Amino acid sequence: MTTLTTPLEKQRIGAAAGPRPRRRAADGRRASGRPSVAWAVPGLLFFGLFAVVPMGLAVYLSFTSWDGLTSPTPVGLDNWTRLFGDPEFLQAARLSALLTVVSWLFQTPVALLLGVWAAGRQRNRAVLSAVFFLPLLLSTTAISVLFHALLDPNFGVVKEIGPWFGIDPNILGTSTGALLTVAFVGGWQFMPFHTLIYQGGMRQIPQVLYQAAAIDGAGPLRQFFSITLPQLKNTVTTSSVLMIVGSLTYFDTVLIMTKGGPGTDTTIVPYLMYRVGFQSYDLGYASAVATALVVVATGLSLLMVRFSGFGAMRSTREGM
Repeated sequence: MTTLTTPLEKQRIGAAAGPRPRRRAADGRRASGRPSVAWAVPGLLFFGLFAVVPMGLAVYLSFTSWDGLTSPTPVGLDNWTRLFGDPEFLQAARLSALLTVVSWLFQTPVALLLGVWAAGRQRNRAVLSAVFFLPLLLSTTAISVLFHALLDPNFGVVKEIGPWFGIDPNILGTSTGALLTVAFVGGWQFMPFHTLIYQGGMRQIPQVLYQAAAIDGAGPLRQFFSITLPQLKNTVTTSSVLMIVGSLTYFDTVLIMTKGGPGTDTTIVPYLMYRVGFQSYDLGYASAVATALVVVATGLSLLMVRFSGFGAMRSTREGM
């Protein structure tokens, strides 16, 4: 006599039998489709060799006195005691914080608006976007040399057109002008990168939200503040973290354009580290400066992720 089993009974029988063992595909993937941990080994090795090991070495050297030639001599906490009492470091930290804030205030609104625009279907949008993204393909050194030549008070373009706009031809010779110029040059180069981030985030927003808002009578401005900005919350966090870490590590732009001047008005923490380590040959103290910079940048990134809710990875597509 044949016994018929209903689909519900089959499901109960399968549940009683316990979970089936996971199978692995021939390429190392689990049956669920997720890759195994082995896929991350090359990346972990690369990160450990070129990031963790150098950082560990810098931490070790921060407790030594080393001129780069002889063997390091342990000095305990002398470098760290000097660090927190050094007025030059405190000024460099203040300038780095100011440069970071100015860069964020300058780049974020412009990159956000350009990213929203670039995600649309305007005429000639692709051509204009390609032209705008060109600075991202250039090296920081080439861009710094270019702007340094343009802003030369004797032979640069600023000498001819600067007075028309009320700009001092010797803009790099003034405290405020030099710092703002460094922020502008960095923003001019990296703003296209953040624009790409916002463009990708904008294209993930369901168009049905805008269609429903238009039916309810919401105009473009209301849609931007009520739909676009809330939906781009995680994108803003991602861009801000990258922007802040990048601003804290500005170096080649300052080295080529201002050399920390006028005086020490653009001597930010990375440039101070370079000057102490490779001009004064005090690599132990320079390692302490570098370690402090890494700790601050990492701490700021973690705080932003923690208090923005980005770490929870909540979906912004409510009701979708």
